Amino acid sequence: MKKFNITGTCFPNKHYMVDLTGRVAQIKAMVDDGAYFCINRGRQFGKTTTLHALTVGLASDYEVYAISFEGLDNASYETERHLAYAIMRQFEFAALMRGNNVSRQVQEIVSEAVKANKAEKQIGLDDFSMFIFQMCMTAQKPLVLIIDEVDQASNYDSFIRMLGLLRKKYLIRDQMPTFQSVILAGVYDIKNLKLKIRPEAEHQYNSPWNIAANFDVEMAFNVSDVEGMLRDYENDHHTGMDIHSIAKDIIDYTSGYPFLVSRICMILDEKKLPWDREGFLQAERLLLSEKNTLFDDFTKKLDDFPELYQMLYALLYQGKRIYYNVSERWILRRCLVI
Repeated sequence: MKKFNITGTCFPNKHYMVDLTGRVAQIKAMVDDGAYFCINRGRQFGKTTTLHALTVGLASDYEVYAISFEGLDNASYETERHLAYAIMRQFEFAALMRGNNVSRQVQEIVSEAVKANKAEKQIGLDDFSMFIFQMCMTAQKPLVLIIDEVDQASNYDSFIRMLGLLRKKYLIRDQMPTFQSVILAGVYDIKNLKLKIRPEAEHQYNSPWNIAANFDVEMAFNVSDVEGMLRDYENDHHTGMDIHSIAKDIIDYTSGYPFLVSRICMILDEKKLPWDREGFLQAERLLLSEKNTLFDDFTKKLDDFPELYQMLYALLYQGKRIYYNVSERWILRRCLVI
């Protein structure tokens, strides 16, 4: 029997989940256009689940290397040479994963490259660039690179240099084959990653990822999305719920934040609450009173960023007006004096 899931990747055959087909089609259209882009959303917003669905959706037309920076140790970021080798190792692992549809010829190139550099555990960027060229020349289909958890690299200059290499190859892609598309996923955008590294005196916005296309795919759920998920649940459990009414209540309360949507449904299911307005309100109260990973992370952010705490306090408890200026880097500090 399927379950609602709030931890890790959701799988259609195991979990009650929103149908991601439309979103995957929109993202695939960007890949078809050869776009390089970032998927930046809040924590537990369904990024990894979407990337998994995308990897499967791309496999018929592309060879996909879906890797993650989660779990890489500090030594992997020591220099760009170490990071290049770490990425090659990730390629080797990704080739073994089901759904990536990686050709045997490319797997052999990756394995040989890893073996040749295993002793030193590093590879120069020029050699790494040639390695990418060989992969793309040998592949039976265009190659797509997906990197999840890029925030793990946020404090390392080696990652910025790696982005510079990918950008350089992108700019000469008509002369030398490279990845069809590169997709980076994380909480922060690449400009913010750069801000953590660059000294204040340097130009802050000359990001090596200024080639990135805008990512405008809506990842928050809507009423129709939740109705589809609840319909799947109702077919199994026959609760007699008013699917549209419950879906609307959930969206009105959560604004479609994927974790909150799934968590409320999970509470309703596990606590065996009635799938009606009264049951929904009970689930809402239970959600507000519990400790969970999303709330804990939000609390940590308030501790990490005192200016954010002060701004939200002024907005929510003191009724102050907060004016947003998209061109102002230090918007939080500016808001505090209003």
